[in-house]
Amino acid sequence: MFLRAIGFPGRSRLSAAATAAVACALLLSGCGGDGGQQQSSGSGKNYVEGTGAVTRVKPADREPAPELSGETVDGKRLDVADYRGEVVVLNVWGSWCPPCRAEMPHLVKVAEETEDQGVRFVGINTRDLDRVPAQRFEDEYEVPYPSLYDPSGKLLLRFPKGSLNPQAIPSTLVLDREGRIAARALKPLGEEELRSIIDPLAEEK
Repeated sequence: MFLRAIGFPGRSRLSAAATAAVACALLLSGCGGDGGQQQSSGSGKNYVEGTGAVTRVKPADREPAPELSGETVDGKRLDVADYRGEVVVLNVWGSWCPPCRAEMPHLVKVAEETEDQGVRFVGINTRDLDRVPAQRFEDEYEVPYPSLYDPSGKLLLRFPKGSLNPQAIPSTLVLDREGRIAARALKPLGEEELRSIIDPLAEEK
């Protein structure tokens, strides 16, 4: 009744993109005890704050990451599966997110210093409805690695419910050399903590 009164379309007329955007918003704001907590509008924050948890998974218990491919922020094609055989650091970020800005210099530094160890970084840019702010963000921080452009959160929704999925912004997931989810951090990461997650995985054979 309310939706019709103010002129919103019925459910059957919602576009697929709008549906995905709504679902992503629910995913990132309603994570419960092991996820993030949406900041109230009165706090002045427009991001999902994580619990601060870092979860590591033993090799025998790791599950494959979902298929993650598409266009990057700069319009190129990228398939994370192409990095199989290397450790992959997936960082979920948005140009509008203050904690993402705080952690990005650390990510850039570690990405540059660990490339020779067979470590690849990939960003997943979300909720930037225009590419321009995301491109400016990458230029500002001289990000040396690509980011998949995921404004509506469709890629994030590929992570199965109950899995180690990115439930906050920023989130960082680390895949082992077999493409399995080996670690997840629901908070901004500093250089030392990021290395403590990556280094043991880089040493795995």
